[in-house]
Amino acid sequence: MHHKLIIIGSGPAGYTAAIYAGRANLAPTLLEGMQPGGQLTITTLVENYPGFSEGIDANELMDQMRQQAENFGCTFLPNECVRCDLSQRPYHLWLDDESELTCDALVIATGAAAKYLGLDDEKKYQGQGVSACATCDGFFYRKKTVAVVGGGDTACEEANYLSTLASKVYLIVRKNHLRASQIMQDRVLNNPKIEVLFETNTLGLFGEQGVEGAHLVHRMGEADEHRYDLAIDGFFLAIGHKPNSERFLPWVQIDELGYIKTEGNSPRTGLPGVYAAGDVADPHYRQAVIAAASGAKAAMEAEKYLNSI
Repeated sequence: MHHKLIIIGSGPAGYTAAIYAGRANLAPTLLEGMQPGGQLTITTLVENYPGFSEGIDANELMDQMRQQAENFGCTFLPNECVRCDLSQRPYHLWLDDESELTCDALVIATGAAAKYLGLDDEKKYQGQGVSACATCDGFFYRKKTVAVVGGGDTACEEANYLSTLASKVYLIVRKNHLRASQIMQDRVLNNPKIEVLFETNTLGLFGEQGVEGAHLVHRMGEADEHRYDLAIDGFFLAIGHKPNSERFLPWVQIDELGYIKTEGNSPRTGLPGVYAAGDVADPHYRQAVIAAASGAKAAMEAEKYLNSI
């Protein structure tokens, strides 16, 4: 089946692109995939999205965006795009039910998934003390004790940020050194509210009504006396993100981390009528409001393109 415009992804970028495209009478079709609402739905209260003075539940926010897009004529499919051929227009997409779609323009808004340690407890306490975004959730830990996992620039930045809110921040580092740039290392090591736990791994989390502590081990593989429990209120992952960009290779260019490259401050990928919006093309900010703005830009570019062909 042929479509003018297909949007892949149902986070803030995808839904906003659908709103703008719908208002432009482009009759967009949006592939929602396995996680309607995107990564934002794994958190709880969103307090930093403009327009909600008391904050808003993340799922409610995404439901409202979806409804707004539907009101402007967007068609939603529950499928996921598993592969594509973007070698020429019309572009071909194959879905997880083995159906095939074609389109004249495409917005890629598939997001980036935070990397986790792989502990069962991370899923158990998701939204109840486990987070992969200090900027999103740090406010909930004012004057509390938190831990950040990671040893790179992102982990150091998150630890420093959380130190402005929390009373104590532990930085759990698997190696015996930090991988971060020297300036970030200096900030962490000279911050009296941050304690770095080198050569330390997390074995699990515990708590009755949410995270109350972490099971840690100093120097993995050594005697049991190296295992201990650390009382914390929040557990933040800062070991990187994995952009969901693989299925669009080799048609679009990516950077060394897998984020789709776009032209300047635009969502253009270099392929005519193909745009990337949101976290899949944003290695720096990963915020809902920025993703939404990029979705708007992608739809506006798609409108211009479709009107020109």
